[in-house]
Amino acid sequence: MVSRTVVVTGAAGMLGSHLAARLRADGHHVRGVDLRPGVDVAVSGDVRDPAAMSRAVAGADAVVHCASALPSYPVAEIRSIVVDGARTVLSAAVRAGVARVVHISSTAVYGLPRTVPTTEEHPREPVDAYSAAKTAAEEYAERLRADGACLPIVRPKTFLGPGRMGLFSMLFEWAEEGRNFPVIGRGDVRIQMLALSDLVDAVTAVLDAPDTVANDTYNIGAASFGTLREDFQAVLDAAGYGRRVVSVPSRPALALLGTLERLRLSPVYGRLLHKLTADSYVCIDKARDRLGFTPLMSNQDAILDTYAWWRDQRKEPRDAAQNTGRTSRDPWKQGALAAAKVFF
Repeated sequence: MVSRTVVVTGAAGMLGSHLAARLRADGHHVRGVDLRPGVDVAVSGDVRDPAAMSRAVAGADAVVHCASALPSYPVAEIRSIVVDGARTVLSAAVRAGVARVVHISSTAVYGLPRTVPTTEEHPREPVDAYSAAKTAAEEYAERLRADGACLPIVRPKTFLGPGRMGLFSMLFEWAEEGRNFPVIGRGDVRIQMLALSDLVDAVTAVLDAPDTVANDTYNIGAASFGTLREDFQAVLDAAGYGRRVVSVPSRPALALLGTLERLRLSPVYGRLLHKLTADSYVCIDKARDRLGFTPLMSNQDAILDTYAWWRDQRKEPRDAAQNTGRTSRDPWKQGALAAAKVFF
């Protein structure tokens, strides 16, 4: 294998840090970019800073743009980080003559897709600030691709693995406390997720593929997944208290959660609410057929692996002041939902 210099933006984040570690293990030189410190962060800089990004990508063989915002960020900040950040990083890489620039997007660009499994040809139909920003970033990437850049776009489903907190920390916390866990409606919707290790495999496959294969757009998700009820129940079973997933009526629950979101008393955002009430999964045939990508972990494998990590890391001292909710490594503040524990 030929050693390459690969720039990874968001190298202190969950995906970026794991991808950087994998690339190092494969013999590549990693030049990480982030505002936060990290093992592989060689360049401390903002992805929206043209001068800093030009310095970061100089002499690189490949760039993987992982840096992003969370859906819970303020609207203006989502737009700035996702869209302006992508434009700055991608254009700097193309100007520098980087041979391959991988843009990590999201299946959020489909909005609330009308058909499942959703293929890459489904229209982008954003429904909120986050999906609109991801769509705009993709559109810019496609313009650079049309002008001759080798610019693969990777669209992952929600991914889990060691280091993942966010809203999943709520499920893990309630399970560990020996509580039942609520699910909207019957919980029989099929929600595809993705193991972080499988996403890293997919990105390395894109980096290694010939230009004619890599220069495309790929959905990435688990091949094996069940219902939300089954996945959540697996965590409760692993906790060992004999607790169950409990159905709550859809309409009152959605109305209450929507109100709490508007009052900023809950971390649950609108698109997530709708996703929890309808099947959500993408077709990964293109990645399988063209990249040779085969996910090794199911939804349950990924969520149980993350829960096992969560249990272990709880034993280590953690500065509560660092739990800002700014990254997927931070547990989301449950807000008013914490008060609902007494009913479960």
